[in-house]
Amino acid sequence: MEKLHLPIIIEMDEDGYYILSCPIFKGCHSYGETIDEALENIKEVIEICLEETKVEELNKFVRFREMEIAQNA
Repeated sequence: MEKLHLPIIIEMDEDGYYILSCPIFKGCHSYGETIDEALENIKEVIEICLEETKVEELNKFVRFREMEIAQNA
């Protein structure tokens, strides 16, 4: 069995829920009250996405980078 290493973006919303996204797949998002719960949930969503997408067809993740933007006060 081939193992994939996929990028996961973790955010927190205004209600304190963890929102996770896997940018390799379109629409691959999940959430949870804890990071562990959210990770279990996104794992299930990724498994569903993998049923519908061949590994060869996946977008290639290059890297994560932050960008600084000036905000007008």
